[in-house]
Amino acid sequence: MLPSLWEAISGTREVEWGIVDSSGRHVFTPEMATCWAWKDELPERRLACAGKHFGRWSVLIAPRLLAPLYALTGRSGKAEDFREDERSPLQLEVAEAALEEGPCTGPELRALVGAEKKQVDAALVVLQRALVLTNAGVIEQRQGWGAIAVDLLARRFDVSTLPREDEARRLLAATVLAASGELSAADLGGALGWRLKRSRETLEELVELGSARRREHHGLALWSASPGTRA
Repeated sequence: MLPSLWEAISGTREVEWGIVDSSGRHVFTPEMATCWAWKDELPERRLACAGKHFGRWSVLIAPRLLAPLYALTGRSGKAEDFREDERSPLQLEVAEAALEEGPCTGPELRALVGAEKKQVDAALVVLQRALVLTNAGVIEQRQGWGAIAVDLLARRFDVSTLPREDEARRLLAATVLAASGELSAADLGGALGWRLKRSRETLEELVELGSARRREHHGLALWSASPGTRA
């Protein structure tokens, strides 16, 4: 349901990542080379928020949508507000390390908190899903690929002014709806990580406000954006 960086660059959902060059090497296509670079450059330059914020896959989020998303966490919008959450000791240690040290890579965090890779990686997934941490670009390593650094989302982006939760949900749902064309409540829930009941209620609120239309298709309720609604 969500648009992709790849599709925006290439104009198609069909992924062609590599070609064979004149020397016989497998290399990125120009489109994939751009996509691969931008996924790290956009968050590094604060043009987009990037990370595993909706699940175990990476997403790019427009800065204008961060305040509505952050409003659903129930936190205040300050860099240290993760302390308001109920977190495991390791998750709190990882967040505190990022707060004190600034953007850190996985290896740096493991050294700071004295934990194994599997444990820290699991903590990072939870903290990104909770919008505590976000990607901050790539730091080159002495060997191999560069390592992604993470930083506190509330320090990297301005989320100090937060809408009410009901307003935030409607804005997020309307944005996904405008981008997708037509979807079910399950589609919306899958895109944003919401429960089915919450998705359905929010879509019905948009219908009542005139921002969405609802129809039945073989017994399945489908919603679409009203004409003139923009993503």
